[in-house]
Amino acid sequence: MRFLPALSKVAALGAAAVLAATALTACGDDSSEAAENPYGLLQPGVLRAGTLTDAPPNVYLKDGTFTGFDNDLLTAAAAKVGLKVEFVGTDFSALLSQVNNHKFDIGSSSITITEARKKTVDFGNGYDFGYFGLDVPAGSPITSFDQLAGKRIVVVQGTVQDDYATGRNLDPVRVPDYNGAINQLKAGTADAWIAPAEIGEKSAADSNGKITVAAKQLSPAPTAYAFAKGNDKLREALNKGLDEVIADGTWTRLQAQYYPGRPIPADFKPGSGTVAVPAASASASASTTN
Repeated sequence: MRFLPALSKVAALGAAAVLAATALTACGDDSSEAAENPYGLLQPGVLRAGTLTDAPPNVYLKDGTFTGFDNDLLTAAAAKVGLKVEFVGTDFSALLSQVNNHKFDIGSSSITITEARKKTVDFGNGYDFGYFGLDVPAGSPITSFDQLAGKRIVVVQGTVQDDYATGRNLDPVRVPDYNGAINQLKAGTADAWIAPAEIGEKSAADSNGKITVAAKQLSPAPTAYAFAKGNDKLREALNKGLDEVIADGTWTRLQAQYYPGRPIPADFKPGSGTVAVPAASASASASTTN
């Protein structure tokens, strides 16, 4: 019986040693995980990006591959910080909440920065600008944004075009995607579609004469990639990558490739605004916005 306290003390010391070893192992695992996945991605080394399938030339699916100005630019910027990009299609109306709920690491869809959207997500540096377009059925008497009162206007839900129409009391018809808006114009069930200008222009060009572009005007804010609230490491890394692809001419090349023939405003500075933008070897142009 005299040996029991001593044995109990030995057992206690042994248990303490096991707990200490376990704690050290756990700390080691946390440190290893942080080193392997410093940006808190859903999958280490892979940037899972929510995007759209039907909004060319900005973001779209072609022959099974996600492409467009925004997606190609993101792929280039991510490569600068050692990340591959996995694109997944979604609806724009759900995209920002999906980013903030960590379904996606980032949102890529020519997303215009607004104060309302800042309540849901954080934004990286602006990388593009754009115009609103006004698409109408062929033969329509509508020629300007000032003629929309009392008309049946269609917009894609959750876009800045939706905000524009709502702010002017136009009571728009909201659809979940761009194909829905285009179909309403073709069917004659809408008088006009307020669209991102480049998307509207391409839709008109592909409509076999059923849709025309009546007008366009400059959007008030730049576009940027969206991040979950508080994911500062990822946002800062991609801001750095964005500056690098601006400096090496990738941004200028993609502008010329996807938006030929439209000049970039002299006062627009992509990225941090501290990086010189190389001159285009061919005519470059503006992007469009959601």
